[in-house]
Amino acid sequence: MIRKGAAILILLAIGALLMPVERQIDADQRAAHLRKPTLNLELRERIGQMGFLAALSGFRSPLAAILWIEAHNAWERTEWGRMAGLFDTVTTLQPRSPLYWDMASWHMAYNASVAAREDPKQPSEILRQRAERQYIQLGKEILERGIRNNPDNAYLQNQLGIILRDKLSDDCGAADAFLKASELPGAPPFYARAAGYSMAKCPGKEKQAYELLKHLYDKGEDERKPSLISNIKELEKKLDVPPAERIP
Repeated sequence: MIRKGAAILILLAIGALLMPVERQIDADQRAAHLRKPTLNLELRERIGQMGFLAALSGFRSPLAAILWIEAHNAWERTEWGRMAGLFDTVTTLQPRSPLYWDMASWHMAYNASVAAREDPKQPSEILRQRAERQYIQLGKEILERGIRNNPDNAYLQNQLGIILRDKLSDDCGAADAFLKASELPGAPPFYARAAGYSMAKCPGKEKQAYELLKHLYDKGEDERKPSLISNIKELEKKLDVPPAERIP
């Protein structure tokens, strides 16, 4: 009991020293219209009294790292529900860390969903498929929350497009996500190409896809990948582009 009390006093003392720094960080985040961690009773229930005091005392980052290791251990033991809860806590503590959102989403949408689909303990194929879809949806929702907390992060936006395209077969949604990603700072050129490829498969967006891909083609040789050229040629046929305007 004495040791526990001493630990609490130490945390509070260090927290007092770090509090001005935390206040400045929070002020900067509010000024930039960014979200900050919500340290409430729900979080306290998840991480316990000592963990909650650590979070209040300016130890959000190391606490998140420790819980991340616990989440990894849960993954190794295929404890998907516990892993999801730990990921939720980690991202609550460190909402401005894209890595946590990305990895949490990947574990849910890919690892957990595949494990659910191939679960030998569940004889019902219908229930396996339902569980698979639920984990994929959870992975998508994690990325969406991550994007709300990191609105200028092109990588997270692109990852959302990949899940929509590869896991949910939503080419229209993927096209929108890829396009948003391509317009954010630091986005590599292939994000725009991915947007065009998904648009080409989205009913009603063929013309927009053609215009985007043709614009990329006109930029020069670096953009003229085989997949881009083949997509343009297919769209030229669908849209009945005059022969004189078609690419060679």
